[in-house]
Amino acid sequence: MESKRLLNIGEASGLLGLSRHTLYSWVCQRRIPYVKAGRRTMFDTRDLDKWIERMKVHPKEEEDD
Repeated sequence: MESKRLLNIGEASGLLGLSRHTLYSWVCQRRIPYVKAGRRTMFDTRDLDKWIERMKVHPKEEEDD
């Protein structure tokens, strides 16, 4: 089975665990990568993977006393 490269707003919101409203807001603010296909807003899975990696917060390393 081949996975889709472009996701619609509902699929992307499910993948990211965000509401559709939040995604639309972030698109308007250009806070998340997206693709315009005519009037449709789509999300490239490769761009989302890169975006997730950039947004990842890593824990601080503990210092030895």
